[in-house]
Amino acid sequence: MSMAFVEPLSAWLQHATVTMALFTDAIAVAVIAAAVLGALWRTVERTWKRNAEADRPGEGPRLRLARSLALGLEFLLAADVMRTAVAPTWTEIGQLAAVATLRTALNFFIQREIDAAERRKG
Repeated sequence: MSMAFVEPLSAWLQHATVTMALFTDAIAVAVIAAAVLGALWRTVERTWKRNAEADRPGEGPRLRLARSLALGLEFLLAADVMRTAVAPTWTEIGQLAAVATLRTALNFFIQREIDAAERRKG
């Protein structure tokens, strides 16, 4: 392949990757925002109706929020990986490693809480 062909293709691929990362960030924000609003709505609804569906008050909305936060974190991590995949520097790789570690730890603890609640429930 000639360099005349590779350079425009490389620029297009970088642009497409950055655009996709931005789109993935937007999806994460939408998922998290919808989850927060839904949890707020369900919490207010439970408070007004004094609904006792779950063993512990607020466990239903809290676990739904936790699941959505875990999904949102996955989208954010995917966007970071895409952004770093385009000509990464060592600084960007280090930042991605730190962010990935934190998000993975958050997801681990969220999932552990979800699993514990499901064991109590069923």
